[in-house]
Amino acid sequence: MKTLLAAGLLTLGAGVARSDGVDALRAFARDVQSARAQFTQVVTSPDGVRKKQSSGRFEFARPDRFRFVYDKPFEQQIVADGQKVWLYDVDLNQVTVRPMAGALGTTPAALLAGAAIDKEFDLKAQAASDGLQWAQAVPRSKEGSIQTIRVGFAGAQLAALEIVDTFGQRSQLRFTAVESNVRFADDAFRFSPPKGADVIQQ
Repeated sequence: MKTLLAAGLLTLGAGVARSDGVDALRAFARDVQSARAQFTQVVTSPDGVRKKQSSGRFEFARPDRFRFVYDKPFEQQIVADGQKVWLYDVDLNQVTVRPMAGALGTTPAALLAGAAIDKEFDLKAQAASDGLQWAQAVPRSKEGSIQTIRVGFAGAQLAALEIVDTFGQRSQLRFTAVESNVRFADDAFRFSPPKGADVIQQ
């Protein structure tokens, strides 16, 4: 599921009044060109019993550049440079490389860091809950592993992301310490495999 995320997240935008979650999501895609945030992620099995929790930080810059860094419980990085997506497992010292187009598709990363959300997703406003305005995004393509994505906003700030895959696994992310329209260095989303790492091309 992490690779789906591979992205992939962030606050956003101006204090313009928004009538629902879809308006907030579209304003986010239009107004926020880059962002960073801390996140916690809980992945729940289809039976709702087993749960795994992780945490880390996320950064993105449009179009299609982002970095997920998982700090706990295991170190892992997912980096997209606009051409390729790099998945680095620190414990295994292993890097998996995928072409950008094949790796993103209609994933949460494409929804949050991409540039054509209405082209890739059917969007629908949902009832407010947990103090947030929600938008549901259903991938137009049926070839991927994502069933639905929900994005939650607290006013003008992106606060939550919920993903359900085609196997019924649910992933919930909550964001804190969000900064929008951050100025990143030119090489911020460049990744070079560490010395001695096993690199697998897919």
